[in-house]
Amino acid sequence: MPAVPSFLEMTVAEWLDELAGPRAAPGGGSALAFTVANAAAVVAMAARVSADAGLAAQAEALRARTAPLAQLDSDTYEAALAARDAVEDLKPEQRDWQIGQAFAAAAEPPLAIARAAVDVAELAAELATNGAPVIRADALAAAALAAAAARGAVAMVEVNLTALPDDPRIAEAERLAADAAAAAARAAR
Repeated sequence: MPAVPSFLEMTVAEWLDELAGPRAAPGGGSALAFTVANAAAVVAMAARVSADAGLAAQAEALRARTAPLAQLDSDTYEAALAARDAVEDLKPEQRDWQIGQAFAAAAEPPLAIARAAVDVAELAAELATNGAPVIRADALAAAALAAAAARGAVAMVEVNLTALPDDPRIAEAERLAADAAAAAARAAR
């Protein structure tokens, strides 16, 4: 079986086929990462049209930071699934610990996605308010995409931390989603 190229090397059609495939990963987390990267790209375009090189540079940095999270999310989730399947011969406490560690690691990429989504939503809100009028709708769309991705990331963090319901990363993800939604609301005013 030939090696699957990295998600960033795929065409859009290949990526969508991979996402729609019969495996658990890539899944929602990877799609969220690309959603935030797309929103950051729209913000970068809107900043350039608005002649704001500083915001464009920030958006490009967010895009560069977020796009690889699609692969990382898929890889860490697949590793968690593999860990879950590989520990059946261990004592229950060892098994639970190893599985918990693997899924706790799988919660990190969606949390990083949510963190970036807030930043993208904030930049989009800035452009919706102060950017060129011709890109206001684009900035609103980017803010909405980022806010939706942050909300989706909460679900991904929660599902990976089901064994740790009081884990502070769940509260952080919720706060990030609320912050992104507030930025999107500001953009729409």
